[in-house]
Amino acid sequence: MVRQLRPWFANLNKRQVKSPKIYFRDTGILHQMLGMREERDLWLHPKSGASWEGYVIEEVIKAVDPDEAYFWATHTGAELDLLMFIAGRRVGIECKRVDAPRLTPSMRIALEDLALDRLIVFYPGDRPYPLADRVMALPLAHLAKPPDEIAAIFNPAQP
Repeated sequence: MVRQLRPWFANLNKRQVKSPKIYFRDTGILHQMLGMREERDLWLHPKSGASWEGYVIEEVIKAVDPDEAYFWATHTGAELDLLMFIAGRRVGIECKRVDAPRLTPSMRIALEDLALDRLIVFYPGDRPYPLADRVMALPLAHLAKPPDEIAAIFNPAQP
């Protein structure tokens, strides 16, 4: 029913969050518990972003089956929604429920501090586009592609 995502501790000169995050694996149950009965309720609810984050994380982990999965955050506000280790590579995931995500200072910090090979920002839009070197905005619908195409998305050697 729930996923407990452990924090990643890097050897940094920053205070890092060390308590796990909890997500409902079935966002339908979460929505019911929060009293969301219609689509409009979902978009207007203050927990809408957290719901999207949990949904994306669950779908990514199911599609990719990473070797390891964590989240990362510092006490100064830098964070990464999902850090996956896939065949020895570090792939970061950000979940943004906006029409056109942009590169944020937090993403830049995560790229550098965690030495990410790739950072993917999943959003509910319909077109992929680059945000920066090693950073790509992708529609969540890309996870419905065939397994070989999904593997290419997470392979940092791919553009």
